Amino acid sequence: MSLLEVRNLHAGIDGKEILKGIDLTVEPGTVHAIMGPNGSGKSTLSGVLAGDPRFNVTAGTATLDGKDLLALSPEDRSHEGLFLSFQYPVEIPGVSMTNFMRAAVNAKREYLGEKPMPAAEFLKLMRQKRAIVELDSKLASRSVNEGFSGGEKKRNEIFQMAVLEPKLSILDETDSGLDIDALRIVANGVNALRTPQNATIVITHYQRLLDYIKPDVVHILYNGRIVYTGGPELALELEEKGYDWIKQQADAAQK
Repeated sequence: MSLLEVRNLHAGIDGKEILKGIDLTVEPGTVHAIMGPNGSGKSTLSGVLAGDPRFNVTAGTATLDGKDLLALSPEDRSHEGLFLSFQYPVEIPGVSMTNFMRAAVNAKREYLGEKPMPAAEFLKLMRQKRAIVELDSKLASRSVNEGFSGGEKKRNEIFQMAVLEPKLSILDETDSGLDIDALRIVANGVNALRTPQNATIVITHYQRLLDYIKPDVVHILYNGRIVYTGGPELALELEEKGYDWIKQQADAAQK
């Protein structure tokens, strides 16, 4: 069974259609990259899958591990194993990272009918996962993202992903604003968390992230539709020819 199945997905905001029939299949153990110019629908797709209430789904289906994703609340989608790394992570003053993550872990365990994780076991888990993304222990004791640099916020997102161990992770322009060192650390964390049972969707404008996180499949999203699907070489071709090439090809196909 595929981990994610999206069929003929249409969605928009304030009466404007943005996704115009998305078909996407993601198998366990794979990394998919979704590329496309601004306004093509990349972040809308991630928001719709995560349950962002701003978007209205008008047609189509989406299932995660066989369950109707669109019928679930955002929190239940998370408990079922969907994780979204935000392009612009928010700050939550007054809530420590430790308390935030313990609440998230135990909420998921309660949903799955499991007992809360003992404090000692949870702190051990935090230490193990911090090491994966080279997250300073001082950051983990501070309020969520408060006073963090852009790179620290993105690293913190991957740390949260490591702790929650999702089935499907969607990284929405995680490379935005990162220098090379931060990009390497974030990518190494993503790669270290890859297993035959989970999958990752990487949403990005640029090839440079894909030099670190190697995709199995690359999709080009343009004007609300996936217009090309191929292997890693497709991202290299796009880097060489630019998004004007996609526009020309897509416009020619519609004539």
